[in-house]
Amino acid sequence: MALKQIYLFQGHFYVTLIAMKIKLLALIILTASQALAQSGPTRTRLFDADWYFLKDSTANGQQPGFKESGWRKLHLPHDWSIEDLPHQSPDQVMGPFSRASVGNTSTGYTVGGTGWYRKAFVLKAAEAGKVARIQFDGVYMESDVWLNGHHLGYRPTGYTSFSYELTPWLLPAGQTNTLVVRVKNSGQNSRWYTGSGIYRHVWLTLTEAVHIAPMGVTVTTPKVSARLAQIVVRTAIDNTKKTTLPIRLITTLIKPNGQPAGADQQVFTVSGNGKVERSQTLTVASPGLWSPETPTLYRAKAVLVAGAKRLDSVTTSFGIRSIELDASRGFVLNGKRLLLKGGSVHHDNGPLGARAFDRAEERKVELLKANGFNAVRTSHNPPSPAFLDACDRLGLLVVEEAFDMWQRPKKPQDYHLFFDQWWRTDLQAMIERDRNHPSVFLWSIGNEINERADSSGLVLTKQLADEAHRLDPSRPIMEAMCVFWEHPGKVWEDGDKAFALLDVGGYNYEWKHYESDHQRHPTRIMVGTESFAREAFENWQQVEKHPYVLGDFVWTAMDYMGETAIGHALLQPKADKDSVKAVLPWPWFNAWCGDLDLIGTKKPQSYYRDVVWRNSPIEMAVHSPIPNGMKETVTNWGWPDERQSWSWPGQEGVPLQVRVFSRSPLVRLELNGKLVGEQQLADTTITASFTLPYQPGVLKATSFANGKPTGSVTFRTAGKPHHLQLTTDRLTLHADHNDLAYVTVDVVDEQGQIIPWLDTPVTFALTGAGELAGVGNGNPTDLSSFQRTQKSTFRGRCLAVIRSGGKAGQISLKATAPSLGTHEIRMVVK
Repeated sequence: MALKQIYLFQGHFYVTLIAMKIKLLALIILTASQALAQSGPTRTRLFDADWYFLKDSTANGQQPGFKESGWRKLHLPHDWSIEDLPHQSPDQVMGPFSRASVGNTSTGYTVGGTGWYRKAFVLKAAEAGKVARIQFDGVYMESDVWLNGHHLGYRPTGYTSFSYELTPWLLPAGQTNTLVVRVKNSGQNSRWYTGSGIYRHVWLTLTEAVHIAPMGVTVTTPKVSARLAQIVVRTAIDNTKKTTLPIRLITTLIKPNGQPAGADQQVFTVSGNGKVERSQTLTVASPGLWSPETPTLYRAKAVLVAGAKRLDSVTTSFGIRSIELDASRGFVLNGKRLLLKGGSVHHDNGPLGARAFDRAEERKVELLKANGFNAVRTSHNPPSPAFLDACDRLGLLVVEEAFDMWQRPKKPQDYHLFFDQWWRTDLQAMIERDRNHPSVFLWSIGNEINERADSSGLVLTKQLADEAHRLDPSRPIMEAMCVFWEHPGKVWEDGDKAFALLDVGGYNYEWKHYESDHQRHPTRIMVGTESFAREAFENWQQVEKHPYVLGDFVWTAMDYMGETAIGHALLQPKADKDSVKAVLPWPWFNAWCGDLDLIGTKKPQSYYRDVVWRNSPIEMAVHSPIPNGMKETVTNWGWPDERQSWSWPGQEGVPLQVRVFSRSPLVRLELNGKLVGEQQLADTTITASFTLPYQPGVLKATSFANGKPTGSVTFRTAGKPHHLQLTTDRLTLHADHNDLAYVTVDVVDEQGQIIPWLDTPVTFALTGAGELAGVGNGNPTDLSSFQRTQKSTFRGRCLAVIRSGGKAGQISLKATAPSLGTHEIRMVVK
């Protein structure tokens, strides 16, 4: 055969082969589309409704025949530590706070104890014979679970998800099953507010005997480019029957617009009482890449079919993105370096306590994004699934942390008591649950671990890192390290052996070591896992200058309860030594170190950070008057008592300090159109300071570069208090007990400008298809109830959180304040 003929033959062969592959792919996609079209029964349903609760120790509460006399009916999520305590004396008990709290300042004077939950449920005839499983997204903390009197298990940790199979102990369809949970939150077990009870969702899953295993679908994206992405989907399948079964696994990738992006199917058998895992590699052409700017989400739908019967299906959300970490290139997302503008957060939701409503978690992410953050560190524990879902949807990168301590305690009854027995289980629970989230890019195995540089700690570091890599080879591992304040004989360099076992070194408050550590260890990748707000500029200079520093995470992005007052600014006589107090006692319940306050209002340090991160050209702050003979001391975590305000009634003629923040070389300050002064800014600072006597009017700062204005900011003196202004983040709610509306109440003047100096009680009245889930303000010393119908404004503002009911209708919220009248806002529940 001639050479030309051979080439023609080969070309025809390859064209034919490609055509066959296209036809096969089309057939698979058609089959997958048919599988998608089959709705099938609901596999997993929310199990939050109609629980009975008692906060008390009780005998035989786990028994099916126990009568819930006097128990309260409620819908999860629930946190009893945010609820009002029986009042004994205003000096001893206020709202949910008690001077007798075991956690004391650490947990913000809140109270734990023992709580019981009971739920009755009946399976339908169509659900008989199903494999049943219950999953808890989070219970704080030590929990025991029973079904129909049978003890399903015990879980000590308060943050990781866990599940139990119910099948062997279920009663026949039509009969009443009783699920019971006992929760113990006792002793000194935390350094911050934890909440108590079943504070996250509960889910019931019903499947056929052959089904996709819990957390059984894993999606990775090992090869990503603008042209093509390789997607690997691993599916674990369980068979609880004794018989072997041949099945088909059809996996379809779904674009954000709902159209198929690719499909694959495999045929195999699952042995009786066996398990099998199958891996499928698919490709997506011209993929939409996930990033904080474009959080594009795809879905992978895995369907199990036996003959003509669909057995099971699981849909998993994922993002297509590539991440590289390198000391010479930094954090590289989808081929481009990204500087991590990060904040650490605890898991509570302010006036809602620890209750992880989907909307509360979503709002937290919205607030972080709106205030310049592109990354968050979940300190010091796994967050709720709802929080990570919101990070995926809205585009917030996540450092997910597992532990705050290992074998050595930080509090007498904390997780160190359970670490040796439970760390593998809890680390596995965290990683297997969350490894499909594109927002999660880094696992943290610990924070400020006492034994981190000792021989025992180095062994544990390697064990934890190895296990995390085994469970998820696609992500790096880090640990957050600090100076050896608990070991006076050790120096910073003693941590080198621990750093050597990590992919990334977390630096808590140690930016001054970056350059010297790089000289000693040029390949070490570093990230500022905690930093002081007052050092934001210095930290960010290091991030912008050195690729080996991935970013900076402030402590903290939002205020939280517990570690009371670590961010305070204190007035004291000039003659006294500067106060070195960090934690302050009652009535402080709030750490007060956040860029945002407890209800989400922006604080002065956040405006400063806007300029540090180049998100704003200019910002301004005015320091509150300091009385004669007094001085201000500020904690490491704190910020001077500044306000974004030029409303200081009664202070006429008193000199006030004004600070202007800008990256432009020249700043000009004017009051009522007259020049106060100009200042040149050196490259080493972004702050210009002015002092001027207060008089009402308009204060304006303008920045200049090359003789041209680059930005301006204006403060106007507010008029007299005139009325309440109500605004809501949403006017329509879902009728599911899980949706929320956040209603901000501002005291404003006639022109609608907030009155920042007025603290006045506001009374709420809600009617219609919802309930008042919580009220709050930003005041770190206001110990009043979060769940009653009255809350005072703080610096002119307070908040009401409305929870939807289970039925459609309307909600009316009225707010009344002395001399300000009553104002109303309405919402619709659908």
